[in-house]
Amino acid sequence: MVDTRCAPRFDRPRGRAFCGGPLSRDAVKVTVLVGSRSDLEIAEKVRARLEAFHVPCEVHVASAHRTPEKVDRLAQDSETDVFIAMAGLSAALPGSVAARTLRPVIGVPLGRGLGLDSLLSVVQMPPGIPVAAVGLDASENAAVLAVHILSLKYPELTKELEKYRAKWREEPTGGSPK
Repeated sequence: MVDTRCAPRFDRPRGRAFCGGPLSRDAVKVTVLVGSRSDLEIAEKVRARLEAFHVPCEVHVASAHRTPEKVDRLAQDSETDVFIAMAGLSAALPGSVAARTLRPVIGVPLGRGLGLDSLLSVVQMPPGIPVAAVGLDASENAAVLAVHILSLKYPELTKELEKYRAKWREEPTGGSPK
C-alpha cells in the first residue's frame, strides 16, 4: 500500500497518492501507473526514492486492458513531465502510455514467474514509440532515471544526483543509499 505520511492529499477510491516537493507546488512532475493494486508495493519504492529527491509524484492504478480510458486520460496530462509505468505478464501498460504521449515513459517490467514475458513486452516496442526500460522490478532505478530526465528541465536536481552518487561511493555494500 502507498505510504501516506508525506501525502497532503490521498484519494484511495481512485487509487491515487500525491507527494509534494519543492520543485512543483502546482504541477505533478512524475506520474506512476501500475496495472493493479497488487503492484502498489513496488510503486511505493518509486514514490520513496522520488521523495528523497523532493520530486512530486502521483501513483495511479490503471490497467491497459481493464481501464484503457483511464490510461488515455492520464497519458494526456500536460502537467506530467515523466511517466513511469509498470505491469507484469503482458506488460502492455508502458507501451500503451507511450503510444498516447510525447513525454518520456519509463517501463518497469514486473517479475511474475520468470518475468521474461513482461521484460520483452517493455523493451520490444515498435519504431517511433520508445519506452525506456529498467530491469525486472527495478522501480528505484526508474525513479532515479526520472530524476535524470527532470534534471534537464530543473538543473537544481543535478546537485541532488551528485549527492546521491557520492553516497554510492561511500557505501559499496550493494544496498541502496537513502
